Amino acid sequence: MASRLSTTESAVLEAPQTLPALDVDLFQVPTQEHLAVRAPSQHRPRFLMLYGSVRERSYSRLVTFEAARLLEAMGGEVRVFDPAGLPLADGEPESHPKVQELRELAQWAEGMVWTSPERHGAMTGIMKTQIDWIPLSVGAVRPTQGKTLAVMQVSGGSQSFNAVNQMRLLGRWMRMVTIPNQSSVAKAFLEFDEAGRMKPSSYYDRIVDVMEELFKFTLLTRDVSSYLTDRYSERKESAEQLSKRVNQRAI
Repeated sequence: MASRLSTTESAVLEAPQTLPALDVDLFQVPTQEHLAVRAPSQHRPRFLMLYGSVRERSYSRLVTFEAARLLEAMGGEVRVFDPAGLPLADGEPESHPKVQELRELAQWAEGMVWTSPERHGAMTGIMKTQIDWIPLSVGAVRPTQGKTLAVMQVSGGSQSFNAVNQMRLLGRWMRMVTIPNQSSVAKAFLEFDEAGRMKPSSYYDRIVDVMEELFKFTLLTRDVSSYLTDRYSERKESAEQLSKRVNQRAI
């Protein structure tokens, strides 16, 4: 049975729109024109790769290298961060060389790939430490806001999605554009040859899919990320702060 609106609901929808709680001076109607890029960036898309294990034969690192090769084959510029030597979050000052390296790469990148083993049903502590060291903001700069993100995981046993689900949550918290596709490689120890290269499989094909999608989303959003992440609440907050500063100076 089709749902029907009550008389009150119909009246509300048909009445002229009045928005008494809205600051109309700060309200912006999204338009296609604002999403049009007149001069698209010509440099190679920049990607930062993070992985979550420092074992000698780390399958999350091997998957990361496979993904990096694919992004480079598509024309991307790739940097892989080595987490060895990175201290626990707040365990050392922000001036620590590894922390500075990670933060500089986070600002440089236009997209990221996070790949973690699943350990005890979760991402590893090493993976979380890397994310924890990337700040939500540095002054007026948000190092991750509006940048694209792909998440992948490797498992020693049957296929699971706990780690990618956690990283997807963190990507949202870091204000990143986390792409819909993701990869989970089960029994990863069976998927690589002695040279550390991934064997042909549906798991490898899925990684290709994920990197293609990440590359496309990065091309689509990198020139309009500031517009996509422009928020009414933050415009309002900035206006209120400016008003306070002006009033204080006038006094």
